[in-house]
Amino acid sequence: MNIDVSLLSKTCEIAGAPGFEKRIRDFIIEQVSPFVDEVQVDNLGNVIAIKKASNNPEGKRVMLAAHMDEIGFIVKHIDENGFLRFHTLGGFDPKTLVAQRVIVHGKEDLIGVMGTKPIHVMSPEERTKMPQVTDFFIDMGMSKAEVEKYISIGDPITRDRELIEMGDCVNCKSIDNRVAVYIQLETLKQLENPAYDVYAAFTVQEEVGIRGANVAAHQINPDFGIALDTTIAFDVPGAQPHEKVTELGKGTAIKIMDAMTICDYRMVAFMKATADKHQILWQPEILTAGGTDTAGVQRMGKQGAIAGAISIPTRHLHQVIEMAHKDDIANSIRLLKACLEEMDVWDWKH
Repeated sequence: MNIDVSLLSKTCEIAGAPGFEKRIRDFIIEQVSPFVDEVQVDNLGNVIAIKKASNNPEGKRVMLAAHMDEIGFIVKHIDENGFLRFHTLGGFDPKTLVAQRVIVHGKEDLIGVMGTKPIHVMSPEERTKMPQVTDFFIDMGMSKAEVEKYISIGDPITRDRELIEMGDCVNCKSIDNRVAVYIQLETLKQLENPAYDVYAAFTVQEEVGIRGANVAAHQINPDFGIALDTTIAFDVPGAQPHEKVTELGKGTAIKIMDAMTICDYRMVAFMKATADKHQILWQPEILTAGGTDTAGVQRMGKQGAIAGAISIPTRHLHQVIEMAHKDDIANSIRLLKACLEEMDVWDWKH
């Protein structure tokens, strides 16, 4: 099964920092509308695409969740020389900010570069110190007067990096979590006869605390839930076997737990059995740090949901060089589609 790299590229490259998701939201609505029965946008900005089952007498609802926001920054100060200071929106390892280009979304989109003190003028102590976010500034190449024509305090900033293909992999900024947005879109395009009514949420502000998924799940009140997000593939030199979490090319990952959720054992068993039935390559995922929209899906409905997650193994998370394997992406689409079609034949009482 091939993937649509062109669509994935557009999905990854469109700007959408937490709280500033309008561009990616508009793109998602355009892409998904022809393939679903109804599209809603709630007050927080979540897109909820609804696809009804042809036969669902009990009115069961299954919620999907793929967050559309990407880690980014927000302008908090413009100094006398036109340099920008910023606050992070989402989690960053400061050393990954070195030598990066960013896009400041003011009255116009303008390229800036991340600057910090050159090594040539660092003291011996400074050279051995780990960088902090506060060590960085954004250089716009303009005076303060020029900068302020276009940029204001509170403008969002995203990272500048295009998607490329590398062997059997794709590499880009914001694979987390635009690859899951892509998977959800492709599944809805292919899904013809879901077992239950599908409420596919493209959520906002996950990177700053699962905010969109909490609101969406409260509104949808699902019986079942499947979140989609990236997970760590630490299958690189120096990694111990127990540290890997997942590996690229070893299949889509079925989440067992992360730091915020213990997935429902019934959903885990259903996903494993469905993957085996359809000969879909999969691997188990236990992520001991970090959380996903799974938490909101599972707990924010009135009675909770039987919930789990499909995870996409990804190297170099929260960097601009995130990498996922095309086959793992394809297998994620296959597993999600099969689960949605066959959910009504599983014995959920045991």
